[in-house]
Amino acid sequence: MARAFDISRRDFLKHSGLAIAGLGLAGCASRAGGKQNYKPLNIIHILIDDLGYADLGCYGNEFCETPNIDRLASQGLKFTSGYSASAICSPARASFMTGKTPARLNFEFVTKDEDMHFDWNDEWRKQWADWKLTPPPFTINMPLEEVTIPERLKAAGYVSGITGKWHCAGHHGGYNGWSNTYGPLQQGFDWGTETRGSHPYRYKKSEKGKFGDYKEGEFPEDELTQKAIQFMKENKDGPFFLFVSHYYVHDPLGTKCEWLLKKYQAKAERMGLDYSDKRILYAAFVETMDYYVGQLLEAIDGQGLTDNTLLVFTSDNGGHPVHAFNAPLRGSKWNLYEGGIRVPFMVRWPGVTKPGTVTDVPVVSTDLLQTYCDVTGVKVAGESELDGQSIRAVIENPKSKKLDGRALYWHFPYYHWRGDYFEIPAKIGINDGYISQTKPQSAIRQGDYKLIYFYEDGNVELYNLAKDLSEQNDLSKAMPEKAAELKDKLLGYLEKVVARLPRRNPW
Repeated sequence: MARAFDISRRDFLKHSGLAIAGLGLAGCASRAGGKQNYKPLNIIHILIDDLGYADLGCYGNEFCETPNIDRLASQGLKFTSGYSASAICSPARASFMTGKTPARLNFEFVTKDEDMHFDWNDEWRKQWADWKLTPPPFTINMPLEEVTIPERLKAAGYVSGITGKWHCAGHHGGYNGWSNTYGPLQQGFDWGTETRGSHPYRYKKSEKGKFGDYKEGEFPEDELTQKAIQFMKENKDGPFFLFVSHYYVHDPLGTKCEWLLKKYQAKAERMGLDYSDKRILYAAFVETMDYYVGQLLEAIDGQGLTDNTLLVFTSDNGGHPVHAFNAPLRGSKWNLYEGGIRVPFMVRWPGVTKPGTVTDVPVVSTDLLQTYCDVTGVKVAGESELDGQSIRAVIENPKSKKLDGRALYWHFPYYHWRGDYFEIPAKIGINDGYISQTKPQSAIRQGDYKLIYFYEDGNVELYNLAKDLSEQNDLSKAMPEKAAELKDKLLGYLEKVVARLPRRNPW
């Protein structure tokens, strides 16, 4: 249900753009290199789907070849403690767009078909009769009352565009089809195309498993990337906000490039790696994604936009449990161990970020709304209802202490029942032997310590991430006071934001 203060704030943002449009842009131009020739600051956000923390060369991967993203990392600031707001797609994207956690949004699982509706009734609860807990009913659409990044940036005269995946609303006309009522064009974007690019989602049945006629070094054209480049060209005088939202590297895996698959088959044999066919295909998939990111970066340079563009690269959650390179992190997408929520996270802002810098300051995708408003001079209405914090101070100075001491929160009150994944031995990464650890849970990180709370039995696990990145040494018994402190802080936050919790089954 819409709240009066949300609607008022939304109306304010929509109708007050001209009053403050010049406030942030001049300052942004001076921060972007301090040049005399005025150029407004553009913002490009590249979001990859299901890209794991260790899938890239710049994050230590020695098998997948990602030269373009590695070069991007070398040109700016790389975060080694960068997080997504969720371990699963839809809530992560909604949180990024609104600056609110899934707990506050009451949006904690992936969306379903747009005509589906759920409630706390007996029919819903009986679906979970074989489980200890009943999770909250699925949220289908991000409410229109939520004020998104593009809606806020209108106050500084920004034109906003999106290519690719939305997934913050019910599927319309097919899996992940944009909603006509809750899609990105109804949530502040001025332009968008829902193309799936060259991703296997668009393969016809007759095309699956068949290679195209591509020579070594050639890839299929990716419409998603080409449309993003088109938007940049048409709006190069700026300012613009461009959200490049890939379907890569989400499964189903596939490639039309026989040369690329053979390359990784030979590489695995040469390195003596006993990788599964899926993992080898995944490496080819990752390189394909990197190629398209490289095309976008080349176009930014070609249009003369590099020096006045803030570019951020992230993933929506951790890697898939079967084929992604999650080690040395524990877990994967669908749970709140580091493998599910710690993701590649890098920022390039010429004249501000020093090339080749690295920081271990924890940041999270909910911070980006506040950050984008900060660097464009947009005053954030309703700030007390947001969970993020501008990370501009860290972007400008990786040794900044401004974010020290704050707590980060995650909330996943669901089981994930993806069939056989529950019983697959975790040969990839560190995973307790089974993927079945994906049960209703919430987590908090403050400083070096992270606590995970499990709803089935009320147990907690406590880790010192500075000493135990792989989360192998549970300190909850050795440090009961620290565990109690973080548990109380976590549960207090969930109560404050009226988070939805799983309920114990009566059956």
